[in-house]
Amino acid sequence: MKFCSACGSPVEVRIPDDGDHLPRHVCTVCKTIHYINPKIIVGVIPEAADGRVLMCRRDIEPRKGKWTFPAGFMELGETSSQGAAREGMEESGAVIEVQDLLCVISVTYVSQVYVIHRGRLPEGAGFGPTSESSEVRLMAEDEIPWQEIAFPTIYQSLRYFFADRAAGLCDFHALDLTQRPSREAQAEITSWLAEAKG
Repeated sequence: MKFCSACGSPVEVRIPDDGDHLPRHVCTVCKTIHYINPKIIVGVIPEAADGRVLMCRRDIEPRKGKWTFPAGFMELGETSSQGAAREGMEESGAVIEVQDLLCVISVTYVSQVYVIHRGRLPEGAGFGPTSESSEVRLMAEDEIPWQEIAFPTIYQSLRYFFADRAAGLCDFHALDLTQRPSREAQAEITSWLAEAKG
């Protein structure tokens, strides 16, 4: 940021005089403090009556061609469940009944917070490809393409979901991801998944 969105004057990066403790973009003229905060991602794992979950193959970057459940940036003026329902419609064309919270995952290395809900896909609900998803399918747990999941947050949320379901629980989970997974860690996960599948 170079200029103030309030008055158009140049900004400088400094610790504000209001008792703050972090450097911020501060207008040199009107003194407006411009805060840069984490983005909130909302999502839902929609479960059909037969236990399968609705998965979408991304048709947009990043991670185009990888699999996810409906999730995306929360908009102003909506609750997390409203945002998750909207993402469900945008990514799968499905009207999803958004239910309780499954997990909150903080991802500090990309300044994002994921708020993931459980959801129900009503009987007979339609779904299909959209401008954001090239393919939309119902999948059983053993059909999930674990090696082709778009993001670590999606992978972990699905793991929480299926583990809770197997245990007959509806727990809430919180996780902090503070470091991007190394190539070695990703290779280990891929190897473990291949062995488990094989």
